[in-house]
Amino acid sequence: QVQLVASGGGLVQPGGSLRLSCAASGRIFSIYAMGWYRQAPGKQRELVAIIMGSGSTHYADSVKGRFTISRDAAKNTVYLQMNSLKPDDTAVYYCNTHAPPFLSWGQGTQVTVSS
Repeated sequence: QVQLVASGGGLVQPGGSLRLSCAASGRIFSIYAMGWYRQAPGKQRELVAIIMGSGSTHYADSVKGRFTISRDAAKNTVYLQMNSLKPDDTAVYYCNTHAPPFLSWGQGTQVTVSS
C-alpha cells in the first residue's frame, strides 16, 4: 500500500513562510492528481490546493495568492509553499489524492501560526 509522509510543519509567526513536503512510497504522482488538505481543531478537513496530472493547479479562496503547490515526480514528492501565513492557517496538513478514492492519510504535519 502506498504511504504518504508529510513533513515541514512547525511554529511560525504571522506573515512567515513554511514549505511542506509529502513523500510517497511509490510512483503515484504520474497517475494521480494530488491535493493538500488541512484540518483545524474542531473543524472538518478541507482541500486547500490541487495539482493535476497536467500540472495545472487550483486553490481554495482562503489560500489563493499565498500558497503554491508543486511536485517533483522524480522524487515522488509534492510540495506546498506557504507564504504570508495567518493564524487561521493553523492546522494539521495532509496530502492525498485530489478526490476519492483516497490513499491512507498518514499522520500529517502540524502548522501553527502564532506570535
